Amino acid sequence: MEKKNTTVIEDPLKFYEAIVNFEKSEEAQDYYYKVMDTETGKVKPDGHNETIRDLILKTYVILFCEDAPAGKLADTDDVADTADRLYLGSIGFGPDRWYRMKYHFPVIDDDNYDRFAALVLADMKAGPLHDAALNDGDTLVVGEANPLQMTMEERKNLKAVSVSIPGGHEE
Repeated sequence: MEKKNTTVIEDPLKFYEAIVNFEKSEEAQDYYYKVMDTETGKVKPDGHNETIRDLILKTYVILFCEDAPAGKLADTDDVADTADRLYLGSIGFGPDRWYRMKYHFPVIDDDNYDRFAALVLADMKAGPLHDAALNDGDTLVVGEANPLQMTMEERKNLKAVSVSIPGGHEE
């Protein structure tokens, strides 16, 4: 049996666009599910084949869930708990600065947590966030929890970490 190397998404920009257009297009939904269900060729400890979905959720944990054990897949709670900590370029209060608000994810739940995780990683790899990092030096910033719930003193002392993934689409 021939083993395919499918750990890399063939067209990261097309994948990003499918996620962004997920609500508007059945074709985008089909492509998204096709990519997410693609097997990587690795077998998980439980004997099941690893999928791109598994790989994305594992990567999301590594990048954004500091209290989660290595190798864990992000679940709904992990993604929901970290979504309000992701900012574009710098920590700010406008909806255009909060990553999930910019991309219209007012609620992170069982129906969309994996799509949100995939969006973040696809954007870092091939979307506007990738382009902004290359051209403007803007990256995704991981801050503390929702700053609107913080005191002024807590906001002044926020810790932030810039995150980027090398590589991406070719022009």
